[in-house]
Amino acid sequence: MDRNTVALVTGGSRGIGAAVAVRLAEGGADVAITYVSDAEAAGRVVKAVEALGRRAVALRADAGDAAEVANAVGETVRRFGRLDVLVNNAGVGAVGPLEAVGAGDVDRVLGVNVRGAFLAAQAAAARMREGGRIITIGSCMAQRVPGPGGVLYATSKAATIGLTKALARELGGRGITANVVHPGPVDTDMNPADGPYAGPQAAMTALGRFGRAEEVADVVAFLAGPRAAYVTGAEFAVDGGHAA
Repeated sequence: MDRNTVALVTGGSRGIGAAVAVRLAEGGADVAITYVSDAEAAGRVVKAVEALGRRAVALRADAGDAAEVANAVGETVRRFGRLDVLVNNAGVGAVGPLEAVGAGDVDRVLGVNVRGAFLAAQAAAARMREGGRIITIGSCMAQRVPGPGGVLYATSKAATIGLTKALARELGGRGITANVVHPGPVDTDMNPADGPYAGPQAAMTALGRFGRAEEVADVVAFLAGPRAAYVTGAEFAVDGGHAA
């Protein structure tokens, strides 16, 4: 990765987002992350990036708020002078029976997972040069829904596929790529590998285990780097065989 690379990772204060931020910094990027409420956790990620000799900043921005999304992109460019990589990682989940899903749930989940990703990509693309990268974090549930209760979440993550393929066509002429990564069950504080629902999730994978956030981050880093210059409009499953 070029040592002048600047990346923005939305929802980068914990879990997959935090792992991605650190992995990109290991590859030589300066990194901006967004967070909503946990400034302390965001600060720890900033320190981890700076310990690798790269610049970092944490920006408070709700992916469901159009103005805050645009401001995060603009502030990244203002702080670092450019933007080369956008990782659309911010997301919210909602699992439950179809009849229990309210209109507010629909607005929030689609607002963050779909609208927020769209607006971030739109704002980032306007500032990217040739060689830019837009990488969106989808979900294994965009490819295979193993049981009831996931209608809203699966809908939102399936939309990341259409967004990615359309962005690839829209931006390909400018040399900007767009790809989507679908994690399976990953060990994070939101979905721990020793949690009450971990056993059935692990059993749904071919490997029989949860993934690590760093395993997802490695694929994101590949897509953000020069060796993925001819890869666009593609889906990458990092799911332990959940969709196999």
